[in-house]
Amino acid sequence: MANNGTIRSHIHPGMEVDIVLKKDQRTGTLTRGVVKDILTNSATHPHGIKVRLVDGQVGRVQTVIERD
Repeated sequence: MANNGTIRSHIHPGMEVDIVLKKDQRTGTLTRGVVKDILTNSATHPHGIKVRLVDGQVGRVQTVIERD
């Protein structure tokens, strides 16, 4: 079960997420990675919370990958 990435309190460092990179916004191509830093300061963002992944890529969270 995946939830959306528009609510900051649902996203924490160490979580696996799918993000859209700035260069992929037109195509909507998703990049999967692990959150290192949360860059959005507001509680919510309509296009997704902006994060930096552990590999350094920055984008907006589209889905949070739930692990059992």
